[in-house]
Amino acid sequence: MFLNFFFSLRKHGIPVSLHEYLALLEALKKDIGAYSIEDFYALSKTILVKNEAHLDRFDLIFGEYFRRLQHLADALLATQVPEEWLKKNWERELSDEEKAAIEKLGGLDALMERLKALLEQQKGQHQGGNRWIGTGGTSPFGQGGYNPEGMRFGKNSGGNRSGLKVWEQREFKNLDDRVELNTRNIKLILKRLRILTREGLADELDLDNTIRKTSENAGMLDIALRPAKQNRVKVLILFDIGGSMDEHIEMCEQLFSAAKWEFKHLEFFYFHNCVYERLWKDNKRRYHEQMPTLELLHKYNSDYKLIIVGDAAMSPYEIFFKGGSVEHYNDEAGIEWLKRLSTHFKHLAWINPLPDYEWDFYESVNQIREWSGQRMFPMTVEGLTQAMRSLKHRKFVHESDPWGE
Repeated sequence: MFLNFFFSLRKHGIPVSLHEYLALLEALKKDIGAYSIEDFYALSKTILVKNEAHLDRFDLIFGEYFRRLQHLADALLATQVPEEWLKKNWERELSDEEKAAIEKLGGLDALMERLKALLEQQKGQHQGGNRWIGTGGTSPFGQGGYNPEGMRFGKNSGGNRSGLKVWEQREFKNLDDRVELNTRNIKLILKRLRILTREGLADELDLDNTIRKTSENAGMLDIALRPAKQNRVKVLILFDIGGSMDEHIEMCEQLFSAAKWEFKHLEFFYFHNCVYERLWKDNKRRYHEQMPTLELLHKYNSDYKLIIVGDAAMSPYEIFFKGGSVEHYNDEAGIEWLKRLSTHFKHLAWINPLPDYEWDFYESVNQIREWSGQRMFPMTVEGLTQAMRSLKHRKFVHESDPWGE
């Protein structure tokens, strides 16, 4: 049974190893998590899931796989539990009012006869309704329904008292690396770009060096200090605004909010469709307060990490021809300004809010991808993670060798 569960996890992209599967079996042999489905869920999630991005997928697979087994077990239980056991359980758990209601409906013997008849007639699983044995209905037989003469199969609590099963709650449903982002996820991923350096006064205890120096000093305490770590990464973000980007405003706001939270040295500007000779910070005053792109290149050093956020969905004319802008007459083609950016900023990435399966429908997207050295990434957990890795470890060199170390 568990071997099929193991293969199901691997089939759906959760990297479970044989060593972890054997560890799960060893835990079960020692009676850890072996007596309830909730305990087994917690145990298997702890052992088999190594990345929080896979938690939601694990919950879905676990629920689907063991829900089938539970229905089978409930059906077997219904046909094998002795009638005397059920009667004793009713006498112990039912209130006086419930017992009185059952007597008005013919008593326990009448219910047992009705149950046997339904078990013979019913051929499959049933949910809802008022006749068959199942879940969530008003029949006297089943689980999670409402009926004063209720005969329940399965777990100890009905649906009108406890909520959904633990794995069906899916508390981690926003963490799947195949879904789009929220602000919390973005904050977690942007931390990957942090570059921590030690600068300033040595005012923090260096425990490892203190131990080493003390042991070298024949046990006489010799305290070693070091400067505190500081986040020195500098980020420049350029946001495409207006037009087709309007439908992506919410995601861009989440990215901007998370970036402001994570980075001490953050600068941002706006552009429309393609970068030209001027950028701006306030969209309400975009025609009155602008910064020349050349000035931006002189003001912000090449150690800034450049992130461009846009769908790159435009006419190729806007990229490769002067006068191609839809808002003004540009003396130089957009590609010339993009080349200046990639020459100056050695670490850059383009974040595209369009799903990556749509990119091939836009000629301009593929052209921007080619310019960026294939460093265009979708605005998903996985895509943004890859973008942070490329910004931290890889440099843009030149067209013949776009990926440098």
